[in-house]
Amino acid sequence: MPYSAKAAIDGSAVNSFAFLEKSARQRGKELALIQGEERYTYAQFRERSLAIGGNLLSMGCRRGDRVAFCLANSPRIMEVIFGCFAAGLVVVPVNARLHAREMAYIVSDSGAKVLVHGLEYQAGIVADAMLFEGVQRICIAPAEGTFPFDMLFDPAHALEQAVESAPEDICWLFYTSGTTGKPKGAMWNHRMVRCVIMNYLADLHNIQPGEVVLHCAPMSHGSGIVALPAVARGAVNAITDTVSFNVDQLLATVERLGVSHIAFMAPTQIIKMLDDYVPGRYDISSLQAICYGGAPIYVEQLRQAMETFGPVFVQLYGQGEAPITITGLTRSAHQRLLAAGDPRIGSAGQVRTDVEARCVGQDDKPLPSGEAGEVVVRGDVVMPGYWNNPEASAEALRGGWLHTGDIGYFDEEGYLFLLDRSKDMIISGGNNVYPREVEEVLIQHPDVVACVVFGIPDDYWGEAVHAVVVAAERGALAAEDVIGFCGQSLAGYKKPKSVDFVDALPVSGYGKVLRREIRDKYWHGRTNRIGGGAKEKSL
Repeated sequence: MPYSAKAAIDGSAVNSFAFLEKSARQRGKELALIQGEERYTYAQFRERSLAIGGNLLSMGCRRGDRVAFCLANSPRIMEVIFGCFAAGLVVVPVNARLHAREMAYIVSDSGAKVLVHGLEYQAGIVADAMLFEGVQRICIAPAEGTFPFDMLFDPAHALEQAVESAPEDICWLFYTSGTTGKPKGAMWNHRMVRCVIMNYLADLHNIQPGEVVLHCAPMSHGSGIVALPAVARGAVNAITDTVSFNVDQLLATVERLGVSHIAFMAPTQIIKMLDDYVPGRYDISSLQAICYGGAPIYVEQLRQAMETFGPVFVQLYGQGEAPITITGLTRSAHQRLLAAGDPRIGSAGQVRTDVEARCVGQDDKPLPSGEAGEVVVRGDVVMPGYWNNPEASAEALRGGWLHTGDIGYFDEEGYLFLLDRSKDMIISGGNNVYPREVEEVLIQHPDVVACVVFGIPDDYWGEAVHAVVVAAERGALAAEDVIGFCGQSLAGYKKPKSVDFVDALPVSGYGKVLRREIRDKYWHGRTNRIGGGAKEKSL
């Protein structure tokens, strides 16, 4: 949506860069970004972001153009995000774990003019070079066919200040998979970003100026979103500098920097912390809040975590179409419910302050307390639609409510219990995996006649991707063959972790594979509990 002069005059215009601008003015000499020995003050963060924005414009980008990035966690992510905000560009974060072909789809679908990426992705991009034709690539380290990242700091093209933007201007495309498994770009505008920031501070954790917020999960997703309210409050965003999750390094960083808030953790990381924690090795008394969500966590695991690390856990439930702001369970609520043995410790919390949510039946009419239906939500935090996908937008936003695809119910006090997915998505280690996406790769194997993919119980991952395969000849395939074949086209977390072989798949009278019938055998007698977006249902 073009910039509105009227919006600027009546004071309703807001560019999300304003949050950094304010913190730089008020706390310019204070630390903003830390990773290892790399440190930047808020004044430097502002200056570097304005330089990036101006130099992207000098490369031919125009307001509203998309700039994608695929980067391991580093200050570069925050600089690129705020550089795009400053220039009126649309940032397109790409999961750093994706395969080059998956990355190419997002770059192509978004129409990104520029892709900023790390050197570790160069070989994969070059191998599929045709998929990236026409895209200007900027690499963190020198690489053939790319521009060096340092060119973005050329002072000759730096902006003096951020461009004006209207609240409805799109500033972010958050790619999230749909029912077909093809990623869709949820559009975020500046109003949404403002709501995410204010809601987080109001309802989840009231970050204070100078507080140290630690990032150990991908900053292209939840952790990077939580970084926004940290910037708005002039807090320190500290970033771990290992590719893999390392509990010793994490806790040593908490002690060294006096970390008070861990921005976002998947439940698998909490389980890993429990497994590797050595009492007394590190002083973690500075910790006030650990935000978690996005995947199942068992109540018993949550109880152990609270007993081990204290009453520091904060749960959120949301999705890319309504980022991190549908319901939440505060630190004090965790403590109170656990102490009382209240089963609502297993809920996804209560609806956030300026958000509306309810459960509806198949006719989209609201259901009474205790009756299960699809969770729908509305408010300024909800996306205006999917990028270049009016059909999917109309379906998801019908009746003025975002249809989340989650099945659940509200109790009499407004606590949301999530029961299952209306779709077949697998949530494995905090990552969304759509079965059809995996099946479409698997079926291309010359020795695979038929297949079905679903999630099965896993004490560590919550759900593990599992494939049931009909081979052309019994014994012609091994599980390793199937997993390796998927790895040629899919990110590692999407590959099946296990495979079973059968002679035939059960089908309905209409010839549809009975996925649930197959899946239920693996879940028999198990109760899978959702924290922050999982499910609690005996199957």
